[in-house]
Amino acid sequence: MAKYGKWLGAGLGWALGGPIGGILGFTIGSIFDGSQTSSMYGAARGNFAASLIVLIAAVMKADDKVMKSELDYVKAFFTRSFGHEKSAEALVMLRDILKKDIPLNDVCEQIQRNMPYSERLQLIHLLFGVANADGKIIKIEIDKIEHIARLLRIDEKDFISIKSMFVKDANTAYKILEISPDADDQEIKKAYRKMAIKYHPDKVAHLGEDFQKSAKEKFQKVSEAYETLKQQRNIA
Repeated sequence: MAKYGKWLGAGLGWALGGPIGGILGFTIGSIFDGSQTSSMYGAARGNFAASLIVLIAAVMKADDKVMKSELDYVKAFFTRSFGHEKSAEALVMLRDILKKDIPLNDVCEQIQRNMPYSERLQLIHLLFGVANADGKIIKIEIDKIEHIARLLRIDEKDFISIKSMFVKDANTAYKILEISPDADDQEIKKAYRKMAIKYHPDKVAHLGEDFQKSAKEKFQKVSEAYETLKQQRNIA
């Protein structure tokens, strides 16, 4: 049986039980690579990683077929985000999960019940990152991620904000900051401060550097949106 300790971290908490645990189908020994060591950091990291891979599998199966090219895209995404060694472990796990039925409603209920909101936001951001790994996001992928977001009880404005970081239009900067184009300068400044707090990488620092790297990218998108509006409106 494959060893996943380096990917999942020192231990798993709630993800080992419930529908996610059933999908993973691993023994405690194989997940910990024979180690019984657990920590808050390891458990949080393991829970997040396991949830991410299960949801990635659900998005990949959205069109009822999994192409080799899709696996290649996901492998490239994992490699860019987490490095070659962890990417190989994640891909083995993903291929196993893709062979199984995913009770998406139950999985999302388990995640929603146990995972903080900031981490759920990060999951949605990462799912869009995977969907965009080939340089384009098709409607069926967007619809699946939106469905997952609703099941995770992600606020609609937050979903639109994250979606707009990947799917651009004329009002992208406004959507990222969760405001309308008729907002005045003070509202823009206030929105930026609010979003900067909401998406600050420190919110997911406990997940480790791998996942915090992606959070920094999301935070950067918020800063770029604000800078765009500042230049357009000559905001001091």
